[in-house]
Formats: sequence, C-alpha cells, structure tokens
Amino acid sequence: MAGIFNTQLLIFPVRQIITAQDVEALLRSGQPVPIDAILTPSARDALLSRASLLPGRNGPTQQPTPSPATKKGAEPFVPDFEFKWRPGSDPKTLSQIEAYFRSPEIEALKKRMCDIGRRIWEKDYVDGNGGNLTVRVGDNLVLCTPTLISKGFMKPDELCLIDLDGKQLAGSRKRTSEAMTHLGIMKRQPNAKACVHAHPPHATAFAVAGVKPPACLIPEAEVFLGDIGYAKYQTPGSPANADEVGEVGRDHQCVIMENHGIIVWGKDVEDAYWKMENVDSYCKTVWIASSLAGGNLHQISSGGVRELIALRKKLGMPDTRDQLKECELCDNSDFRPGVTCQVPPSDASGTACAPTDPAVEALVGKIAEQILKQLRA
Repeated sequence: MAGIFNTQLLIFPVRQIITAQDVEALLRSGQPVPIDAILTPSARDALLSRASLLPGRNGPTQQPTPSPATKKGAEPFVPDFEFKWRPGSDPKTLSQIEAYFRSPEIEALKKRMCDIGRRIWEKDYVDGNGGNLTVRVGDNLVLCTPTLISKGFMKPDELCLIDLDGKQLAGSRKRTSEAMTHLGIMKRQPNAKACVHAHPPHATAFAVAGVKPPACLIPEAEVFLGDIGYAKYQTPGSPANADEVGEVGRDHQCVIMENHGIIVWGKDVEDAYWKMENVDSYCKTVWIASSLAGGNLHQISSGGVRELIALRKKLGMPDTRDQLKECELCDNSDFRPGVTCQVPPSDASGTACAPTDPAVEALVGKIAEQILKQLRA
C-alpha cells in the first residue's frame, strides 16, 4: 500500500481528521487548520492553493487569516465532494483492503453516506429498510449500504466494500442485493461515481402509474435532471434489473423504475441526493399543475430548452438531447393526466353549463320519455 496512504495516520486515530467540508467551514470562519490534523486528499486539494492556511508541521499554528474570498483578486470557489482515487492503486491483499476500508478518507465518506441516509429517511423518501446508496472509491471498488437496515439510523461501521461484480470485500454487515442495479449503471457510465435509490412518494407515484413525467416545463429540472429515463419493471436485485436500469441509466441521470421507485446518479453522493430531491419536487409540481390545467401545460420553447441543455453540459453533466430534432425535443404527446379539472362553459347570462354530447343527450331523452310513460300509466 506504499504511496496510497501514510501508515502513520492509522497508528494515531485520536488525531483530528479534516475533510473538505471541514476546510470549507474553516475558510468561512477564518480559523486556521489545527497543527496536528490529518488531512484527507480532498482537504489537501482544497488547501493547496491556500498555502498560508496549511498546518505548521514544524512550528506554531499560524494566526487566523481572512477568507480567500475577501482578499482582493481572489476567486470564490465551489466545493467539490467527488471522491478521487489514483487509477491503478486499488489494494490487493486482504490486509491492504481492510486498511483502505478503515482509512481516514473512507471513514469520512462513510459518515457522509450515513448523513445522506438520514436525510432521505427524514424526507419520507424511504421507509423500513428501503433504499440504498453506493459510492465508487476505486477502479474496482464501491462503498455501499448493507441489507435490511433503516437508512435513517445507519452507523459508519455498518457500511460495506464491494467490487464492481458485487463481491463483498470488507464490512461485517451483508451488502444490499440492490447494489447490483447501481453497479449496472456504474459499469456503463464512468461518470456515475455515486448512486442513490429511494421511493420518494410523488416520483414513485409516476412509477406505479406507468407514466414518464413531461419535459420542458421547469428550467431547474432541465438543467439538473435532464431527460428523465424510464426502465421497465424487473425483479429488484436481479441481473435482469441491473441490465435494464443500467442501459437506461447510461444516458439518464435520473431513472424511474416501473412499479418500484427512483434511482439517480451523480459525481458524488451529495450530487446524487440533490437529484432525488429534484425529481420528487418536479413530479409533485407536475401533478398539481395537471390537476389545474389538464394536459394543457405551458412548455418552455425548444430554443429555450437548448440553452438549458448547453448550460447543463457546461456544468459537466452529460446530455444526449442536443442530438434531437426540434419536434422531438419537447414531445409530451404520451403524457396523459389522470384527472382533468376545468371550469365548465357559461351561457349568455353567466350561468355555468356543462358541455353537451348529442349521443348522451339522445339517451337522456329516451330515458326521460320512458319514465314519463310509466308515470302516466
């Protein structure tokens, strides 16, 4: 494992571990990094361009300095939670794998996954032992949640390490069988560094109804979700489901799984979780709008959508819709709202009247005539 991590970091676990998220908090408050802190790779990356804040390994802690964003000419930054590994550095032996699984970098990631699990549970996106999360941490390594556990109460030491074929390499709890579906996407889409599967009620309602949400309605959905995919039902956890969802997930960051739920992927687990929130909020809005306007939803123009697609790609998210023709870009012809609420037309006096159907009117007339005959008899 030489070159992967400093073995001294594993000898003194009592030292404070500083993650990229901790670095952000320190930068915002103007506080220095503790002199004896252990820095994760992402924390080091965040500090490389800010040498004045690095721990004084051979001297006293430096005095607090202003946040870089307040310095003249300094550029504000966007935090990056993507887990980065050196290609070809996967541990091989059992002891190397166990050491990597217990390393500060992976421990920090486990805590983040538990935090995401708590958030999807608190949002009512999962119940019981539903849902699961995965994060890719090597060429052939994936961190995943265990089976039969509430995502709202997971502990870091309960997570598992598996390879891209689903073989468990580390962790005392058995991995979730549905990890295979996540791996089906990761094998086909290198940008899928993390996946979140859950059952958010509004989006899952579309999955149960067999309806794909219409497109070109809200700018944020076009940018952060893109074209929502739809995967036909297969038994959860089965190879068939991994293949079905994997193929759809190749070109769609959000996939509705028929009669099952939602799976989303992103560059990191936070990014993937945001997309879960995005899709449930979007489906809720479409549901409410459809109850108001039926199928007459106001769409963004195709030209406007192309601008949003360009913005999405500029942000580093893949999108194949730029290859579509104008008539295909916002084609919602298959969308059929289940309920249509409309104000009935009024007559000249303003009195509401229901629309008439000649066939129905003729049938009503015949029924009324038969009733009158019976009354006269």
